[in-house]
Amino acid sequence: MRFLKKKNTADGAGAENAAPKPKKTSKSVIKIFDLYIIRKFLGSYIFSILLLLAIVVMFDINEKLDAMLTAPLKDTVFDYFVNFLPYFANQFSPLFTFIAVIFFTSKLADNSEIIAMLSSGISFRRLLVPYMISAAIIAAFSFVLSAYVIPPANIKRIEYTNKWVSNKKVEYGTNIQLQVSPGVIAYMSRYDNVTKTGYKFSLEQFDNKMMKSRLTAQSIKYDTLYKWTIQDYVIRDFNGLRESITRGSKMDTIIEMEPKDFLISKNDQETLTNEQLKTYIERQKERGVANIKNFEIELEKRYAMTGAAFILTVIGMSLSSRKVKGGMGINIGIGLLLSFSYILFSTVTSSFAVSGYTSPFVAMWIPNVIYTFIAVYLYRRASI
Repeated sequence: MRFLKKKNTADGAGAENAAPKPKKTSKSVIKIFDLYIIRKFLGSYIFSILLLLAIVVMFDINEKLDAMLTAPLKDTVFDYFVNFLPYFANQFSPLFTFIAVIFFTSKLADNSEIIAMLSSGISFRRLLVPYMISAAIIAAFSFVLSAYVIPPANIKRIEYTNKWVSNKKVEYGTNIQLQVSPGVIAYMSRYDNVTKTGYKFSLEQFDNKMMKSRLTAQSIKYDTLYKWTIQDYVIRDFNGLRESITRGSKMDTIIEMEPKDFLISKNDQETLTNEQLKTYIERQKERGVANIKNFEIELEKRYAMTGAAFILTVIGMSLSSRKVKGGMGINIGIGLLLSFSYILFSTVTSSFAVSGYTSPFVAMWIPNVIYTFIAVYLYRRASI
């Protein structure tokens, strides 16, 4: 009886100890599975970036060889390449994400690892979870780079290219007119940014569509922080039918405008952080400046790219999760075709926004909407 009791007690203890083990093992398997996919995803993403950046650097050096031989090596390395490589990698982050997903998922499918995962009871929807976690990491990192880190770095990169490669900076303007503040209109016949001097300047102040004062000057020179020096000026103040005139040879004054408000170069939008972009766009709209479409497109593009990481991840995973006769080459080919078509489509729709056919918001989100439908279709087809 003692023996039987002891045996039963031992069996009971053994049953009690064995009961939680499957749950613990199940949890650890799921954690290992998630980490395995995330590690493969991010590893392939980084590898594809490094591989393509090496090729890009070679082509870029070949294209700008004359300029780089002329420029100091220190400027070329630290002012250009250190800032150019993160900029380029982030610009094509959706492409790198797609390539990474296609590459490592096709490899998993060829090794029958995905079949083993699905056979073990993991659903196709559950299989997508670590992919989405990886896409979220990439999207967040890409957004922080594009919104806050890369814009200040672009200042040095653009200054280098303007100085040594091709100067695309706008140094002068003609027939400049803008609203300095509500009811205050400034005009310059010509402005030279090299000398910081504007010619045939006028500043008109209105109150309920009635002109209250008008300042005219032969020239106006910019100093710093809204500080301007007016030379050979005439001020006319209007009070009903009465007019008073003040003349002078030189006057220092504060006018809430800067050369960057009306001299807009090609890549200026890339040098502003998100907050700076929003402030600049709102301010320029209030002033009636028309050529700010590129700034609005840049702002919407930074947000749209975060969505692209998730959409292209779903498409890539759905395309390459099944084993095909042609191997991963077919999957990579289809993936590259879709990713390049996405980038091309984004470029085309952004040109519509510049031309005024659509708003910047619609232009930058149309590709995401269309490719979301493609992603949903491919996901449903792959999960059957």
